Amino acid sequence: MLVITFILIVGLLLILTCILLVYSPGKTVRYLDDTGKPISGSISEKIVVKIGGVKQGMFIKSRNIKNPVLLYVHGGPAFPNYFLIDKFNPGLEDYFTVCYWEQRGGGLSYTSEVTLESMNFNQLASDAIDVTNYLRKRFGKQKIYIMAHSGGTPIALLAVSRDPELFYAYIGMGQITNQAVSEKMAYKFMLDKYTADGNQKRVNELKKYPVSETDSNIISYYKSATRDQCMHELGIGTMHKMKSVFRDIFIPVWTCKAYTLREKINIWKSKFIFLPKTNLINEMLETDFTSQVPKLDIPVYLLSGKYDLTVNIDLSKRYLTKLQAPLKGFYTFKNSAHSPLFEEPELIRQVIENDILKNKTSLADKN
Repeated sequence: MLVITFILIVGLLLILTCILLVYSPGKTVRYLDDTGKPISGSISEKIVVKIGGVKQGMFIKSRNIKNPVLLYVHGGPAFPNYFLIDKFNPGLEDYFTVCYWEQRGGGLSYTSEVTLESMNFNQLASDAIDVTNYLRKRFGKQKIYIMAHSGGTPIALLAVSRDPELFYAYIGMGQITNQAVSEKMAYKFMLDKYTADGNQKRVNELKKYPVSETDSNIISYYKSATRDQCMHELGIGTMHKMKSVFRDIFIPVWTCKAYTLREKINIWKSKFIFLPKTNLINEMLETDFTSQVPKLDIPVYLLSGKYDLTVNIDLSKRYLTKLQAPLKGFYTFKNSAHSPLFEEPELIRQVIENDILKNKTSLADKN
Protein backbone atom coordinates (compact mmCIF):
# COMPACT_ATOMS: atom_id res chain seq x y z
CA MET A 1 0.00 0.00 0.00
CA LEU A 2 2.82 2.40 0.90
CA VAL A 3 4.56 1.63 -2.39
CA ILE A 4 1.39 2.38 -4.37
CA THR A 5 0.88 5.63 -2.46
CA PHE A 6 4.49 6.63 -3.11
CA ILE A 7 4.16 5.88 -6.84
CA LEU A 8 0.94 7.92 -7.02
CA ILE A 9 2.57 10.89 -5.27
CA VAL A 10 5.62 10.74 -7.54
CA GLY A 11 3.36 10.46 -10.58
CA LEU A 12 1.30 13.47 -9.53
CA LEU A 13 4.46 15.49 -8.90
CA LEU A 14 5.78 14.60 -12.34
CA ILE A 15 2.49 15.60 -13.96
CA LEU A 16 2.45 18.87 -12.01
CA THR A 17 6.05 19.59 -13.00
CA CYS A 18 5.26 18.94 -16.67
CA ILE A 19 2.27 21.28 -16.50
CA LEU A 20 4.37 23.99 -14.87
CA LEU A 21 7.09 23.60 -17.50
CA VAL A 22 4.49 24.04 -20.26
CA TYR A 23 3.41 27.27 -18.55
CA SER A 24 7.01 28.41 -18.03
CA PRO A 25 8.76 29.05 -21.37
CA GLY A 26 10.18 32.25 -19.88
CA LYS A 27 9.68 34.29 -23.05
CA THR A 28 7.81 37.50 -23.72
CA VAL A 29 5.22 37.65 -26.49
CA ARG A 30 5.99 39.83 -29.52
CA TYR A 31 3.55 42.45 -30.75
CA LEU A 32 2.08 41.28 -34.05
CA ASP A 33 0.09 43.04 -36.76
CA ASP A 34 -3.08 41.70 -38.43
CA THR A 35 -1.00 39.47 -40.70
CA GLY A 36 0.84 37.87 -37.78
CA LYS A 37 4.12 39.69 -38.43
CA PRO A 38 6.04 41.57 -35.70
CA ILE A 39 5.03 45.25 -35.58
CA SER A 40 7.85 47.42 -36.87
CA GLY A 41 9.36 49.51 -34.08
CA SER A 42 7.83 47.39 -31.30
CA ILE A 43 9.79 45.76 -28.52
CA SER A 44 9.10 42.90 -26.09
CA GLU A 45 12.06 41.60 -24.15
CA LYS A 46 13.30 40.32 -20.82
CA ILE A 47 16.80 41.45 -19.92
CA VAL A 48 19.25 41.62 -17.02
CA VAL A 49 21.24 44.82 -16.44
CA LYS A 50 23.89 45.73 -13.87
CA ILE A 51 22.12 48.23 -11.59
CA GLY A 52 23.59 49.49 -8.33
CA GLY A 53 26.42 46.99 -8.63
CA VAL A 54 24.20 43.89 -8.93
CA LYS A 55 22.34 42.14 -11.73
CA GLN A 56 18.69 43.21 -11.94
CA GLY A 57 16.00 41.97 -14.30
CA MET A 58 13.33 43.84 -16.20
CA PHE A 59 10.74 43.46 -18.94
CA ILE A 60 10.74 46.18 -21.60
CA LYS A 61 7.65 46.38 -23.79
CA SER A 62 6.21 48.81 -26.31
CA ARG A 63 4.20 48.87 -29.50
CA ASN A 64 6.34 51.79 -30.64
CA ILE A 65 9.75 52.61 -29.16
CA LYS A 66 9.35 56.22 -30.34
CA ASN A 67 6.74 56.69 -27.59
CA PRO A 68 7.70 58.28 -24.27
CA VAL A 69 9.44 55.98 -21.79
CA LEU A 70 7.75 54.91 -18.55
CA LEU A 71 9.49 53.24 -15.60
CA TYR A 72 7.01 51.08 -13.66
CA VAL A 73 8.03 50.60 -10.01
CA HIS A 74 6.14 47.65 -8.55
CA GLY A 75 5.05 47.28 -4.96
CA GLY A 76 5.91 44.86 -2.19
CA PRO A 77 8.40 46.37 -1.87
CA ALA A 78 10.54 43.89 -3.84
CA PHE A 79 7.60 41.64 -4.76
CA PRO A 80 7.02 42.13 -8.52
CA ASN A 81 3.53 42.07 -10.02
CA TYR A 82 4.36 41.64 -13.70
CA PHE A 83 2.21 38.49 -13.61
CA LEU A 84 -0.80 40.78 -13.05
CA ILE A 85 0.29 43.02 -15.94
CA ASP A 86 0.47 39.89 -18.05
CA LYS A 87 -2.94 38.67 -16.84
CA PHE A 88 -4.96 41.89 -17.11
CA ASN A 89 -3.05 43.59 -19.95
CA PRO A 90 -3.95 47.19 -19.00
CA GLY A 91 -2.32 48.53 -22.17
CA LEU A 92 0.38 50.90 -20.92
CA GLU A 93 2.49 49.81 -23.91
CA ASP A 94 0.05 51.58 -26.26
CA TYR A 95 1.28 54.93 -24.90
CA PHE A 96 4.75 54.28 -23.57
CA THR A 97 7.85 52.18 -23.90
CA VAL A 98 7.43 50.55 -20.50
CA CYS A 99 10.17 49.15 -18.31
CA TYR A 100 8.80 46.74 -15.72
CA TRP A 101 11.83 46.74 -13.45
CA GLU A 102 12.01 44.01 -10.79
CA GLN A 103 13.68 45.46 -7.72
CA ARG A 104 16.82 44.03 -6.18
CA GLY A 105 16.21 40.93 -4.11
CA GLY A 106 12.88 40.12 -5.78
CA GLY A 107 11.68 38.20 -8.84
CA LEU A 108 14.11 38.38 -11.77
CA SER A 109 16.49 40.29 -9.48
CA TYR A 110 16.74 37.56 -6.85
CA THR A 111 20.45 36.81 -6.65
CA SER A 112 23.10 35.98 -4.07
CA GLU A 113 24.80 39.25 -5.06
CA VAL A 114 22.17 41.18 -3.09
CA THR A 115 23.01 41.65 0.59
CA LEU A 116 20.54 42.14 3.42
CA GLU A 117 22.20 45.45 4.23
CA SER A 118 21.50 46.81 0.75
CA MET A 119 17.75 46.20 1.07
CA ASN A 120 16.60 49.66 2.14
CA PHE A 121 14.60 52.48 0.56
CA ASN A 122 17.66 54.67 0.08
CA GLN A 123 19.37 52.01 -2.05
CA LEU A 124 16.18 51.13 -3.93
CA ALA A 125 15.69 54.80 -4.79
CA SER A 126 19.27 54.95 -6.07
CA ASP A 127 18.58 51.84 -8.14
CA ALA A 128 15.48 53.51 -9.61
CA ILE A 129 17.61 56.46 -10.67
CA ASP A 130 20.19 54.11 -12.24
CA VAL A 131 17.42 52.30 -14.17
CA THR A 132 16.08 55.68 -15.28
CA ASN A 133 19.49 56.71 -16.63
CA TYR A 134 19.86 53.37 -18.38
CA LEU A 135 16.51 53.90 -20.11
CA ARG A 136 17.29 57.51 -21.02
CA LYS A 137 20.55 56.50 -22.64
CA ARG A 138 19.20 53.44 -24.40
CA PHE A 139 16.14 55.13 -25.91
CA GLY A 140 17.65 58.58 -26.40
CA LYS A 141 15.28 60.41 -24.03
CA GLN A 142 16.06 63.49 -21.99
CA LYS A 143 13.31 62.63 -19.51
CA ILE A 144 10.95 59.75 -18.73
CA TYR A 145 7.70 59.19 -16.84
CA ILE A 146 7.63 57.15 -13.64
CA MET A 147 4.65 55.19 -12.27
CA ALA A 148 4.76 53.44 -8.91
CA HIS A 149 2.36 51.13 -7.10
CA SER A 150 1.94 50.65 -3.35
CA GLY A 151 5.26 49.63 -1.76
CA GLY A 152 7.00 51.03 -4.82
CA THR A 153 5.67 54.55 -4.23
CA PRO A 154 8.19 55.51 -1.51
CA ILE A 155 11.00 54.31 -3.80
CA ALA A 156 9.82 56.38 -6.76
CA LEU A 157 8.94 59.34 -4.55
CA LEU A 158 12.47 59.49 -3.12
CA ALA A 159 14.02 59.05 -6.58
CA VAL A 160 11.96 61.88 -8.07
CA SER A 161 12.69 64.20 -5.13
CA ARG A 162 16.43 63.66 -5.62
CA ASP A 163 16.59 64.04 -9.40
CA PRO A 164 13.40 65.72 -10.66
CA GLU A 165 15.12 66.81 -13.87
CA LEU A 166 15.07 63.19 -15.07
CA PHE A 167 11.26 62.94 -15.09
CA TYR A 168 8.27 64.44 -16.87
CA ALA A 169 5.78 63.45 -14.16
CA TYR A 170 5.25 61.22 -11.14
CA ILE A 171 2.28 58.83 -11.12
CA GLY A 172 1.54 57.16 -7.78
CA MET A 173 -1.06 54.39 -7.44
CA GLY A 174 -1.94 53.51 -3.85
CA GLN A 175 0.44 56.19 -2.57
CA ILE A 176 2.05 55.28 0.75
CA THR A 177 2.33 58.16 3.22
CA ASN A 178 2.47 57.02 6.84
CA GLN A 179 1.81 53.28 6.63
CA ALA A 180 1.69 52.68 10.38
CA VAL A 181 -1.27 55.06 10.64
CA SER A 182 -2.86 53.45 7.59
CA GLU A 183 -2.58 49.99 9.16
CA LYS A 184 -4.22 51.17 12.38
CA MET A 185 -7.11 52.69 10.41
CA ALA A 186 -7.62 49.52 8.36
CA TYR A 187 -7.40 47.34 11.47
CA LYS A 188 -10.10 49.39 13.24
CA PHE A 189 -12.34 49.27 10.16
CA MET A 190 -12.06 45.50 9.89
CA LEU A 191 -12.52 44.89 13.62
CA ASP A 192 -15.61 47.11 13.69
CA LYS A 193 -17.00 45.50 10.53
CA TYR A 194 -16.57 41.94 11.76
CA THR A 195 -17.96 42.88 15.18
CA ALA A 196 -21.06 44.43 13.58
CA ASP A 197 -21.50 41.35 11.38
CA GLY A 198 -21.18 39.01 14.34
CA ASN A 199 -18.16 37.23 12.86
CA GLN A 200 -16.51 36.28 16.15
CA LYS A 201 -13.97 34.03 14.44
CA ARG A 202 -12.45 36.95 12.55
CA VAL A 203 -12.72 39.24 15.59
CA ASN A 204 -10.71 36.77 17.66
CA GLU A 205 -8.10 36.42 14.90
CA LEU A 206 -7.63 40.19 14.69
CA LYS A 207 -7.50 40.64 18.45
CA LYS A 208 -4.36 38.51 18.51
CA TYR A 209 -2.66 41.63 17.09
CA PRO A 210 -3.71 44.67 19.21
CA VAL A 211 -2.05 47.13 16.82
CA SER A 212 -3.02 50.23 18.79
CA GLU A 213 -0.75 49.26 21.67
CA THR A 214 2.79 48.97 20.25
CA ASP A 215 4.56 49.32 16.91
CA SER A 216 5.89 45.79 17.28
CA ASN A 217 2.31 44.56 17.14
CA ILE A 218 1.80 46.46 13.89
CA ILE A 219 4.81 44.75 12.33
CA SER A 220 3.72 41.25 13.36
CA TYR A 221 0.14 42.01 12.26
CA TYR A 222 1.35 43.34 8.89
CA LYS A 223 3.30 40.15 8.24
CA SER A 224 0.45 37.87 9.31
CA ALA A 225 -1.84 35.89 7.03
CA THR A 226 -4.79 37.32 8.99
CA ARG A 227 -4.24 40.82 7.61
CA ASP A 228 -4.32 39.73 3.97
CA GLN A 229 -7.20 37.30 4.44
CA CYS A 230 -9.40 39.89 6.13
CA MET A 231 -8.57 42.68 3.69
CA HIS A 232 -9.38 40.58 0.65
CA GLU A 233 -12.49 39.13 2.27
CA LEU A 234 -13.83 42.66 2.88
CA GLY A 235 -12.85 43.99 -0.55
CA ILE A 236 -10.26 46.50 0.68
CA GLY A 237 -7.20 44.54 -0.45
CA THR A 238 -5.33 44.11 -3.73
CA MET A 239 -8.56 44.35 -5.72
CA HIS A 240 -12.11 45.09 -4.61
CA LYS A 241 -13.52 41.90 -6.14
CA MET A 242 -10.52 39.71 -5.38
CA LYS A 243 -11.43 37.38 -2.54
CA SER A 244 -8.71 34.72 -2.72
CA VAL A 245 -4.97 35.38 -2.47
CA PHE A 246 -4.34 31.78 -3.51
CA ARG A 247 -6.51 31.92 -6.64
CA ASP A 248 -5.70 35.47 -7.72
CA ILE A 249 -2.04 35.88 -6.69
CA PHE A 250 -0.43 32.49 -6.09
CA ILE A 251 -1.82 30.69 -9.15
CA PRO A 252 -1.25 33.59 -11.65
CA VAL A 253 2.46 33.63 -10.72
CA TRP A 254 2.77 29.95 -11.63
CA THR A 255 0.82 30.34 -14.89
CA CYS A 256 2.60 33.48 -16.18
CA LYS A 257 4.52 32.31 -19.23
CA ALA A 258 7.00 35.19 -19.14
CA TYR A 259 8.91 33.47 -16.34
CA THR A 260 10.88 30.23 -16.38
CA LEU A 261 10.13 27.69 -13.68
CA ARG A 262 13.34 28.64 -11.86
CA GLU A 263 12.36 32.32 -11.96
CA LYS A 264 8.95 31.51 -10.51
CA ILE A 265 10.55 29.55 -7.70
CA ASN A 266 12.85 32.52 -7.08
CA ILE A 267 9.84 34.85 -6.77
CA TRP A 268 8.57 32.80 -3.84
CA LYS A 269 12.03 32.22 -2.38
CA SER A 270 12.61 35.96 -2.30
CA LYS A 271 9.19 36.68 -0.78
CA PHE A 272 9.14 34.01 1.92
CA ILE A 273 12.83 33.40 2.67
CA PHE A 274 14.95 36.41 1.70
CA LEU A 275 12.69 39.46 2.14
CA PRO A 276 11.52 38.57 5.68
CA LYS A 277 15.18 38.75 6.76
CA THR A 278 15.49 42.33 5.53
CA ASN A 279 14.45 45.50 7.33
CA LEU A 280 12.26 46.77 4.47
CA ILE A 281 8.87 46.19 6.09
CA ASN A 282 10.03 47.70 9.37
CA GLU A 283 11.44 50.73 7.55
CA MET A 284 8.21 51.22 5.61
CA LEU A 285 6.12 51.06 8.79
CA GLU A 286 8.45 53.33 10.74
CA THR A 287 8.77 56.13 8.16
CA ASP A 288 6.52 59.10 7.50
CA PHE A 289 7.28 59.68 3.82
CA THR A 290 5.16 62.84 3.73
CA SER A 291 7.70 64.61 5.94
CA GLN A 292 10.59 63.26 3.87
CA VAL A 293 9.11 64.60 0.61
CA PRO A 294 7.03 67.75 1.20
CA LYS A 295 7.74 69.08 -2.30
CA LEU A 296 8.21 67.80 -5.86
CA ASP A 297 9.27 69.94 -8.80
CA ILE A 298 7.31 68.00 -11.43
CA PRO A 299 3.60 67.25 -12.07
CA VAL A 300 2.11 64.69 -9.67
CA TYR A 301 -0.81 62.35 -10.38
CA LEU A 302 -2.12 60.16 -7.56
CA LEU A 303 -4.51 57.29 -8.38
CA SER A 304 -6.47 55.52 -5.63
CA GLY A 305 -9.36 53.10 -5.41
CA LYS A 306 -12.42 54.16 -3.43
CA TYR A 307 -12.22 50.98 -1.35
CA ASP A 308 -8.46 51.04 -0.78
CA LEU A 309 -7.58 50.55 2.87
CA THR A 310 -4.43 48.55 2.10
CA VAL A 311 -2.95 52.01 1.65
CA ASN A 312 -5.53 54.39 3.05
CA ILE A 313 -7.03 56.56 0.31
CA ASP A 314 -7.79 59.45 2.69
CA LEU A 315 -4.15 59.64 3.80
CA SER A 316 -3.04 59.74 0.16
CA LYS A 317 -5.51 62.57 -0.56
CA ARG A 318 -4.34 64.49 2.48
CA TYR A 319 -0.73 64.18 1.36
CA LEU A 320 -1.45 65.57 -2.10
CA THR A 321 -3.30 68.53 -0.58
CA LYS A 322 -0.18 69.50 1.38
CA LEU A 323 2.38 68.49 -1.24
CA GLN A 324 3.97 71.38 -3.13
CA ALA A 325 4.07 70.66 -6.87
CA PRO A 326 3.69 72.71 -10.08
CA LEU A 327 0.70 70.59 -11.12
CA LYS A 328 -1.14 67.91 -9.15
CA GLY A 329 -4.30 65.86 -9.44
CA PHE A 330 -6.01 63.18 -7.36
CA TYR A 331 -8.06 60.51 -9.13
CA THR A 332 -10.56 58.31 -7.26
CA PHE A 333 -11.53 55.06 -8.98
CA LYS A 334 -15.02 54.20 -7.76
CA ASN A 335 -14.93 50.48 -8.51
CA SER A 336 -11.42 49.75 -7.27
CA ALA A 337 -9.52 48.98 -4.12
CA HIS A 338 -5.71 48.93 -4.20
CA SER A 339 -5.04 48.35 -7.92
CA PRO A 340 -6.99 50.62 -10.31
CA LEU A 341 -4.58 49.71 -13.12
CA PHE A 342 -5.98 46.17 -13.09
CA GLU A 343 -9.51 46.94 -11.90
CA GLU A 344 -10.40 49.92 -14.12
CA PRO A 345 -7.83 49.93 -16.94
CA GLU A 346 -10.08 51.84 -19.37
CA LEU A 347 -10.34 54.77 -16.97
CA ILE A 348 -6.58 54.65 -16.43
CA ARG A 349 -6.14 54.92 -20.19
CA GLN A 350 -8.40 57.99 -20.25
CA VAL A 351 -6.33 59.64 -17.53
CA ILE A 352 -3.14 58.90 -19.47
CA GLU A 353 -4.51 60.19 -22.79
CA ASN A 354 -6.33 63.27 -21.52
CA ASP A 355 -4.23 64.39 -18.58
CA ILE A 356 -0.82 62.83 -18.04
CA LEU A 357 0.43 63.04 -21.61
CA LYS A 358 -1.06 66.52 -22.01
CA ASN A 359 0.23 67.88 -18.70
CA LYS A 360 -3.33 68.53 -17.47
CA THR A 361 -5.63 67.51 -14.59
CA SER A 362 -9.01 67.83 -16.33
CA LEU A 363 -10.24 64.41 -15.12
CA ALA A 364 -9.02 64.79 -11.54
CA ASP A 365 -11.37 64.90 -8.55
CA LYS A 366 -12.98 68.30 -8.18
CA ASN A 367 -12.67 68.44 -4.42
